[in-house]
Amino acid sequence: MSPAARRDYLKPARRPVAVTAALRFAAPSQNLLMTLVIVDTLMTNVIKRVKRIGTSAEKGIGRAAMRVSRQQAAQNRRNILTTASRLFRERGIGATGVDAITEEAGLTHGAIYSRFGSKEEIAAQAIGDALESSAKLWRRMIEREGRDQAFSLIVDAYLSPAHRDRPGQGCVVAALGGELARQSAAVRQAFTNQLKEALGVLAGAIPRRASSRVYDDAIAAFVAMAGALIIARAVGDERFSTRILNATAARVRVLASGRASPTRTRRKARSGTAGSPPRRGRSVATGADRAAAGRGAIKDKEEDQ
Repeated sequence: MSPAARRDYLKPARRPVAVTAALRFAAPSQNLLMTLVIVDTLMTNVIKRVKRIGTSAEKGIGRAAMRVSRQQAAQNRRNILTTASRLFRERGIGATGVDAITEEAGLTHGAIYSRFGSKEEIAAQAIGDALESSAKLWRRMIEREGRDQAFSLIVDAYLSPAHRDRPGQGCVVAALGGELARQSAAVRQAFTNQLKEALGVLAGAIPRRASSRVYDDAIAAFVAMAGALIIARAVGDERFSTRILNATAARVRVLASGRASPTRTRRKARSGTAGSPPRRGRSVATGADRAAAGRGAIKDKEEDQ
């Protein structure tokens, strides 16, 4: 080190802390100064190397965290839609704000708005998902029980006291039918698209007829069931409510089978002009059967969600 460089190095403003401390306890000499310079250089290199290693580690951790965050984001999205769908059915769309959804889902407003631009978008997606879930349930029943039995089981489950008493896990149409008519075009279109698909699945459970009629029969059957469920929930007399469910179930089965209605059959029987006796092997579901079917369907739907 040249004399000028040594003088510059020993200036207080440029002097490292380690050098300053050493100079307090030892007389300055060329050997001591050179030693301190070497130590200072080595420490600087060590610090730089540690920083590079730390930066590489942070990048690796960041990539791992990004992978986890994608999985968590998908789970959060599903949680938002499931929670919103339940709250909409229990309280109504208008009475359910984003605050209630965030609280029930355990998320922040930022987490919700980062995935959905508005409450309207949440409603459209949640209602569509709810109808899709119903269609999946019906499809499983058809695959498991076959066409001849599936329709009766669907009717029993839909028009059961269990379904009536649990709107949050039940049919979105019966829970929100009147309110859906007042929603935006986007929400109504999402509802319409999924309803058409669900009715197509229901038509697949009706005993085969000409293709031009079976879809219309599915429309009529579903509209009757949804209307009955709405009224059964609205009345204040439980026995009358159950009677509404039972009466509708009996007539919806007749509609699908193409046979004469129960009322007309009984009238003919009284007058002695009844038609052929009912086919053997076809049982009439009791109220207990419908209750059991309803509980089973709701359990299947909860597992879906």
